[in-house]
Amino acid sequence: MEPFRISVADDVLDDLRARLVRSRFTTPSASGWDAGTDPAYLRSLVEYWAHGFDWRAAEARLNAYPQFLHRGQHFVHVRRDSSRSPVLLAHGWPSSFLEMLPLVDLLDVDVVVPSLPGFLFSDLVEGPLTRAAIAESFHTTMTEALGYERYFAFGGDIGGAASGWLATMYPEEVAGLHVIHGPFPADFDSPPVTPQEQAFLDADAERDEWDAGYSWIMTTRPDTVAAALVDSPAGLAAWIIDKLRAWSDCGGDLERRFDRDTLCTILTLYWATGCIGTSFRQYLDWRQNAKRPTITVPVAVTQTSESPFELFPRSIAERAASDVRQYSAPGRGGHFLAFEEPQLIADELGAFMRSVG
Repeated sequence: MEPFRISVADDVLDDLRARLVRSRFTTPSASGWDAGTDPAYLRSLVEYWAHGFDWRAAEARLNAYPQFLHRGQHFVHVRRDSSRSPVLLAHGWPSSFLEMLPLVDLLDVDVVVPSLPGFLFSDLVEGPLTRAAIAESFHTTMTEALGYERYFAFGGDIGGAASGWLATMYPEEVAGLHVIHGPFPADFDSPPVTPQEQAFLDADAERDEWDAGYSWIMTTRPDTVAAALVDSPAGLAAWIIDKLRAWSDCGGDLERRFDRDTLCTILTLYWATGCIGTSFRQYLDWRQNAKRPTITVPVAVTQTSESPFELFPRSIAERAASDVRQYSAPGRGGHFLAFEEPQLIADELGAFMRSVG
């Protein structure tokens, strides 16, 4: 295990700025954000990224959190109370460890925040990047690198699914699982699907009709789109902020949840590491995921308010997990709930960990 500090070279920043000032912007296809990222907003953000954003200040803020590398896995590790079980906080896409830092500041236990394999400073794992492979990498960090014998896992999106695999692969070591997207069962064969469950499944399918294009591209032609995004910071920004706005609880105002410095920090991390293509790998390898067994460790769910998860019923989580101890749907906070509502998550996660012991 080696200490790690973020240090983006000056020539990388100079090249980024030069590319930003030469950016070209598309003619709008519709009004505002109706056809994707609003070109007028993107132009404004790119101008700020080039001329108003202070990366060195952002870099210093990130480096205030102790970071390490172990076997190509990057992670933040903050020690607070080693007499209690620590917690691993796992992010999703299009995100980074930065998403979890506001939550880190509020917790009173040891906290570990890994970068997903292929994201930022973490190498890809060998073989397909399945949820189980991600879980194995996380478990190695928690046990082999850090020496923890028992820990909690928290996450959403990819990180939540990988944490679910952690709970099934290592039930003796994982004390409990807390997710913001209720876990799915391997199937819905028995008992029969309820009306509430069917309403969610229908809404999920409907959402795919208008929001699955990015996923199909990243699943079937990741290298094609990555070639454009790794070469154009404006294109990279458009691809990422489209989802930050669509999936967060921002009411259409992206900067209500992500201020410009935060947006530019996220984008610079992706740009400087050139990781956008490898962040797509888990989409390409999606079909190689096995069906996850039933989760038997204690589970807590704090359901996001993003569509269609505001319709997600507790009964689906209970199909996937045999010991759902805590379930809430607070009605605020979206896909990036730990960043959007860190105090809410800190309270619910803290209560869950104390109840399990």
